[in-house]
Amino acid sequence: MMIRRILALAVLAVLSTPAFSQDAPTITVRKGDRVPVAVTPLGGSSGPAVTKVLQNDLDLSGWFQLVPDSRGSYVIGGSASGGSLQGRVTDGSGAVVLSKTYSGDDRSVAHQFADDIVETLTGHPGIATTKVAFVGTASGAKEIYLADYDGNNSRRLTSDRSISVAPSLGPGARNLAYTGYQGGYPDVYVIDVASGARQRAVSAPGTNSGAAVSPDGGRMALTMSKDGNPEIYVTGLRGGGAKRLTRTKGVEASPAWSPDGRELIYSSDEGGSPQLYRIGAGGGSPRRLNTGFGYNTDPSWSPDGKRVAFTVRSGGGFSVAVMDAEGGNARIVASGQNPVWGRNSRHLIFSSGSSLNLLDLNTGRTTTIVSGLGKVSEPTWSH
Repeated sequence: MMIRRILALAVLAVLSTPAFSQDAPTITVRKGDRVPVAVTPLGGSSGPAVTKVLQNDLDLSGWFQLVPDSRGSYVIGGSASGGSLQGRVTDGSGAVVLSKTYSGDDRSVAHQFADDIVETLTGHPGIATTKVAFVGTASGAKEIYLADYDGNNSRRLTSDRSISVAPSLGPGARNLAYTGYQGGYPDVYVIDVASGARQRAVSAPGTNSGAAVSPDGGRMALTMSKDGNPEIYVTGLRGGGAKRLTRTKGVEASPAWSPDGRELIYSSDEGGSPQLYRIGAGGGSPRRLNTGFGYNTDPSWSPDGKRVAFTVRSGGGFSVAVMDAEGGNARIVASGQNPVWGRNSRHLIFSSGSSLNLLDLNTGRTTTIVSGLGKVSEPTWSH
């Protein structure tokens, strides 16, 4: 019974420095603004493929309006072949504001160039080089998948043929923690994404689930019931040194780290229905956040520290809401659940039935990025 309660809450539950001069123009982009840029077809054998990915990246970023050459405030061009891209951006006067060479496959070099363009021209971090992991049921079991931020290059990370849920990507998508039932009970596993090597990191008696990797990649916050009641603990990334943070009669779940790693927001039903609480990562007295909703789970703290996205239940369904990190000013932004922030604090990825969706909070634009992998849920997004 206790495992079913904790699962119910859980389910609801690197870049290079751009090469441009110190006096290169960096424009100020306000909410709703889009910078007119022209993407000229890149030369070289890989030019057409890289151009297509680059245009999509710049479009999804939300910062740019793609226009013909004569109308662009900036012109983007270059050449790509043999696993290399020479990218260049010039302004209206023809002055070069970004010139850089990238190495890798076609999609990788396009993503790198796109992120440098975003940062150079807007001062904001790009999201094109990030990864998203999620739970999919295409194999007939709940397994963990990894993909580019736009849903491409999807691959299955686990083949446990049991239940693999609650993935959490560490910084740079180097490690991924998840909850697995290979031993019949929920334990936390950590995967080295590059090699595929896996380690069972937390296997204390009782429930071990919902681990969230810290922003520095060295710790995990998770739910453990080794002392009787499901509470929030912090451990090392490979387990060990477990420190208990909460002490209630309810079920605590879905911990989310603050960007500086000093605090956590989590969900607890100690007052009846799940509400959100904020607590220091080293312990202390938790503080309930005012959401304005009666049922709240799956918090995600924006990288700029200003807002929290979370799942609410209202009207018989689930919705994605966003509020101030201190509580208050909550509003529903989409129908779905399991929201996670991109590193630009502008985009959210969330699940809705059989798809993952990318939401631009500045414009309200929603783009389906993953489908066709059965029921998909519980996305996690690298920063």
